[in-house]
Amino acid sequence: MYPYINLGSIHLGTFGLLLWLAAVVATVALHKSLTRSGVDADALNVVAIVVIAGVVGAKVWHELQSPAELAMALKQIGKPGIKHPVDVLLEFLHWFQAGFAWFGGMLAGIALLMWQGADIKPNGMTGMRASVRMLDLATVAAAVGYGVGRLGCLTSGDGDYGKNTTLPWGVHMAHGVDQYHRALVPPNPPTALVQPTPIYELLFALALAWVLWKLAGKARPLGWLTGFYLCVSGIGRFLVEFVRINPRIYFGHTMSNAQVAALGSVVVGLIVMLAVRGGEPVGGEMAMPVKAEPVENAA
Repeated sequence: MYPYINLGSIHLGTFGLLLWLAAVVATVALHKSLTRSGVDADALNVVAIVVIAGVVGAKVWHELQSPAELAMALKQIGKPGIKHPVDVLLEFLHWFQAGFAWFGGMLAGIALLMWQGADIKPNGMTGMRASVRMLDLATVAAAVGYGVGRLGCLTSGDGDYGKNTTLPWGVHMAHGVDQYHRALVPPNPPTALVQPTPIYELLFALALAWVLWKLAGKARPLGWLTGFYLCVSGIGRFLVEFVRINPRIYFGHTMSNAQVAALGSVVVGLIVMLAVRGGEPVGGEMAMPVKAEPVENAA
């Protein structure tokens, strides 16, 4: 576990570095998806806005799950006092380095993608159709970006690791790196090997990205790829939780918060796929722009 890369007096957090790398690979993937589908849009701008929204959404969702811990953290942040704004800022940044919830980030990312889609008007679409088309175009980028970003959780010791294991690829995780890097459940004993579940998620995400890329090569009903992504990524997250150390807090302490959210993702994905089944196919490689209807004929 390497939460920081120390270069003299400079301490670079590996979580932030891998989040940046996730944004880079997501930008490349989105650019290729846009280019292949004949959409003229700046992938870098799209990803930058979504990443910012996703990070904020993931942090807010995580903190709202435990209001008592949030209150303690805010008290610690404000401890230096108003006369020491720099120290308060540093405490805030330190606190912001860890503790993010996948579901909150996904919801915020979806909202910002839809908003940008309505503005970009991919393939000549407008309104809600444009928003949904943008979601379809971003599925590959979302999958690969999520997988790479998960590695930051592993290196920073953010608690996203698995149960004790004797498997040859087990890893050591130190507990209590500092007050903001505390595992949800510490390894017991501290020297135990644990399963590197973020690696599993990376491999699953890359496989999903490849499948989505192949599926997007042919015209599909609008929204179908988004539904497929929500369904399959939810299944992957649900399954990995069986070897994760997240506390079971629902349904008689049998399911984690992430599993409940993942099931919700699966259900929504299935509903979307069924709802759009039989719709007019759109997209595919070098899709021709769809002519937008005149406003007076939109009804």
